[in-house]
Amino acid sequence: MACCALQTVALLLVSIGTLGTFTVTLLPQWKVSAFTGNNIVVFERIWEGLWMACVSHIRQYQCKFYQSTLALPMTLDASRGLMCTACALSVVAFLIAVSGTKCIRCPGKDEQAKSKLLLSAGIIFLLTGVIVLIPVSLIANNIIKDFYNPANQLGRKYELGAALYLGWITSGFLISGGAIFCSFFSCAEKPGGDRYPTPTPTSHRANRPEHIRMKPLSVHSYI
Repeated sequence: MACCALQTVALLLVSIGTLGTFTVTLLPQWKVSAFTGNNIVVFERIWEGLWMACVSHIRQYQCKFYQSTLALPMTLDASRGLMCTACALSVVAFLIAVSGTKCIRCPGKDEQAKSKLLLSAGIIFLLTGVIVLIPVSLIANNIIKDFYNPANQLGRKYELGAALYLGWITSGFLISGGAIFCSFFSCAEKPGGDRYPTPTPTSHRANRPEHIRMKPLSVHSYI
């Protein structure tokens, strides 16, 4: 029961992490405009993500996809590729984890095979968490550097968006769930059939008392 409950917790963690990976990839709130000048009346706010930029002006909200991929910074292109890879790996690892969970009955799969599946899923989830952590931390580092760069304009700068904080939380969920799945490989249970072996007919016959053993039938026994 404890093993099944722990696997359920791990599945819940990686489910939240998988959903968070897709959410972080699609959200435009990676960079949020910040106005640091004095006596500035702010009429609009700008959000920039991996795929689009959004502008809110009073009560209007407009988003526009980036038109040219080659014109984007190299950091943004690399972040796109890493996040798409993380999305694909999280789905594959989740399917492997579900098929290897001991609480789910899968015909033809023993405990050792399920433990190997959980180990594979755990390793992939750990790798996915690290992959999510790289672009989130890289873009956050660039935002902080540009914010404190005196060469930039004082009127408009960018600060950390909500997607970056969600990315760090998502990475924590993926790494935690992957570590739990990896721990099941070391404590794999042996099959239950080896614990109490079924006695063979030969052993029953050998253990019978001498006077109970059946004597061979002869022709005189029918008379």
